[in-house]
Amino acid sequence: MGHREDLLEGAKRCLLEKGFARTTARDVVRESGTNLASIGYHYGSKDALLARAYVALVEDVGASFLGDGTAPGDTAPGSVERFREVWSHIVDTMREPGSPWRLTMEIVVMGDRMPELRDHLALAQREAGRALVALLMGGAEEEVPGETADTVGLFYVTLMTGLIAQWSFDPAGGPEAGPLAEGLRRVIEAATGRGPAAGGPERDG
Repeated sequence: MGHREDLLEGAKRCLLEKGFARTTARDVVRESGTNLASIGYHYGSKDALLARAYVALVEDVGASFLGDGTAPGDTAPGSVERFREVWSHIVDTMREPGSPWRLTMEIVVMGDRMPELRDHLALAQREAGRALVALLMGGAEEEVPGETADTVGLFYVTLMTGLIAQWSFDPAGGPEAGPLAEGLRRVIEAATGRGPAAGGPERDG
C-alpha cells in the first residue's frame, strides 16, 4: 500500500481505539508508519482523514452483511419483510465488539468542537441515504435519484441515527428489528386506512 492507504488504515485503527477527540495526527502517523506531511498531502487535514476513515469503517460494516450471502435474501424489495431482514443485520453489527457506530454519538455530542470533521460527515449523510435506499428498496446505489435520496434516504438515515443512539444508551436492551418492523407495519396500516390510528381502538375485521 502507498501512504494514502496506510494513513486510512492507521486512522481507522486509531478511531476504534481512541475515538475522534483523542486521536492526534501523531497517533495516526505512528500507527500508519507514515509522516505528518503525508496527511496534508493526501487528505488536506487530520479531520478530513478521520472523516474518511469513519466512512470507510461504516462501509466495511455494510460489506460484512452484504457480502456474506445473508442480506438481503429472498424478501421482496420495499417490503416489511425486507425492512426486518436488513435492520436485523444492522442491529447485529451494533452488538459486535469494536463496533464503529459509537463514533457517531461522539460527533453528535462534540460536533461543535470539531466543526471540520462534522461538516465532512454531514456531506456523507446523503450518500448514506442512497446506500440504505438501495439496500431496502432494491436497485443499484448509483441509480437512486436525488429526490429519493433526499426523502426516503433521509427517513432511513434518521431511523439509523436514532437506532445508534438507543443502542449507545442501552446496549443491553436496544431496539430489535422485529418490533421496528411491526411498528412500521402498523404505521403503514394506519396511514392507509387499513388499521387503527396510533393509540386508537382496534378496528373490527
